[in-house]
Amino acid sequence: MSASGGTKAIVAALAANLAIAVSKFVAFLFSGSSSMLAESVHSLADSGNQALLLVGGKRAQRAATPQHPFGYGRERYIYAFLVSIVLFSVGGMFALYEGYEKIKHPHELEHWYWPVGVLVFAIIAETFSFRTAIKESNVLRGRKSWKEFVRHAKAPELPVVLLEDLGALVGLILALGGVGLALLTGDGVWDGIGTLCIGVLLILIALVLAAETKSLLLGESAGADEVQKIQTAIVAGETVTDVIHMRTLHIGPEELLVAAKIAVRHEGTATEIATAIDAAEARIREAVPIARVIYLEPDIYSESEAARGADPEATPGGPSTHPTGH
Repeated sequence: MSASGGTKAIVAALAANLAIAVSKFVAFLFSGSSSMLAESVHSLADSGNQALLLVGGKRAQRAATPQHPFGYGRERYIYAFLVSIVLFSVGGMFALYEGYEKIKHPHELEHWYWPVGVLVFAIIAETFSFRTAIKESNVLRGRKSWKEFVRHAKAPELPVVLLEDLGALVGLILALGGVGLALLTGDGVWDGIGTLCIGVLLILIALVLAAETKSLLLGESAGADEVQKIQTAIVAGETVTDVIHMRTLHIGPEELLVAAKIAVRHEGTATEIATAIDAAEARIREAVPIARVIYLEPDIYSESEAARGADPEATPGGPSTHPTGH
């Protein structure tokens, strides 16, 4: 996995969640707190999620094969989608079930200092993990808002870790609130309510992750800035005069496919056109290094054809949404 995959953030989150999961389960055994049990399962699920992200990053590095000529970069998207399923099923649904059972059959907490102490420790550990994820994300985020970063990031690992850590911190606060109210009132129902809130939170985060990774799995185009750089690079030479239409597709977080029909000069010879295409490909790779698969088709620009507009049947998925100047 490349540096932009956030390996450091994933490892930090994995270490924190394993330690927290053990401490929460011990606290559950001593206190009987359902919030602690739900939180221990949550941390265990998060640990499994980080392991899935690491496995996905490793498998994505495999070389291309005749059966998969564009490589395995999308495996990172598949494993990120699996994370959302695990978070929804193991984390969220279990917490809802445990919260319901606790409300239906409440009992007083025993050895209250165990869950309180563990929750304080967990908040400190999760804060460290969250801080690492923020630091790693800021390298790539630039001037984007956090919402834009999560929605438009092509590498899924950092958004996943960020949302997981945020959910973990909020969940710990909810668990602490549920335990605290149960201790103050002597009513174990509050512990169950806190557990239900944790379940709802995890399911909401899982749905957001599923929606974002689904978009990546379907195939997203390059960002607007990258599209502009590619178009500028194509027409920077003398032989290529315009971009008639273009398609871009992420075949992995750091791998971009570029396919374009380009207008060339009428008087150009086959050798000149081939040389111009090679030069254009070199300029594209220099401007956008992740553009690793490039197909440029030369054509003669026709004003009458341009006036007819894009042909929805010309390429799969309908007309291009990228501006081409015609």
